[in-house]
Amino acid sequence: MIGAVSSNAQVPSQESAPTSVTVTHEGPIIRVERLEFAAGLSADGRVRPAMVRDVVRHPGAVTVIAVRDDGALVLVRNRRVAVDRWLIEFCAGKLERGEDPAMAAGRELEEETGYSAQHLVKLGAFFTTPGFSDEIMHVFLATQLRPVAQRLEPGEELEVVIMRQSELESAIASGAVSDGKTLGAYLLWTLQRSGGALGGDLS
Repeated sequence: MIGAVSSNAQVPSQESAPTSVTVTHEGPIIRVERLEFAAGLSADGRVRPAMVRDVVRHPGAVTVIAVRDDGALVLVRNRRVAVDRWLIEFCAGKLERGEDPAMAAGRELEEETGYSAQHLVKLGAFFTTPGFSDEIMHVFLATQLRPVAQRLEPGEELEVVIMRQSELESAIASGAVSDGKTLGAYLLWTLQRSGGALGGDLS
């Protein structure tokens, strides 16, 4: 079958280790490394020229699908400086070094939305932008919500948005919701709701 991927397929190991790793930027959240690779052979036997790749190292992050007792979804409208836009998203935040993702999910939910969850379950995880970053996004489902004090961090600009599932799907279809983590998390949730298994974890 065209496009089918066998669950038993062998993933090729890394073809070669970098010959040089240079840190070109060290910030409060990310580190940028320049990796240099010597010429060699690729997995299919072709000659691979020497190359340089810039890679963003990230501590990982969490995003939370928060569902109220009435079935409405709790999202946020967040000002994203990198794209100079206000985006509608599931609430999210970065992990502290070595932090348990479940703890981070509960914290970010309270801080950004003003809701606390009595029930929190992990739906899966995915790489956000593996073309240049090692960031892993951990996806959680939060239910049995109760209101608490919202605690925005200094500099955060966001507002809480309540949407029905049908409204969110329409916003995704129209492009009004274009945040990648929200799209990926929504897919995991809908698959789980339709009886699918929870998504795999990444390490």
